[in-house]
Amino acid sequence: MKATIYITLKNGVLDPQGKAIENALGQLGFDGVNSVRQGKLIEMDLADTDASAAESRLQEMCEKLLANTVIENFDIRLSDTE
Repeated sequence: MKATIYITLKNGVLDPQGKAIENALGQLGFDGVNSVRQGKLIEMDLADTDASAAESRLQEMCEKLLANTVIENFDIRLSDTE
């Protein structure tokens, strides 16, 4: 089973990296790019075969290590590797 975890800053949290990307794109001539937000993507291959159990474990991983839940949201997506 493959897991993809998207981690993004919560609304209202300042994103200096996103702002730097937005400014750099403008300087490179890419007009019309507004309000860039930067995040993280984590991919995992899991031995789990039960999607519910895998999602529960991934939720715990995110809460304990992968995401700072005070300022970040996370979204877990599972798919079969076959």
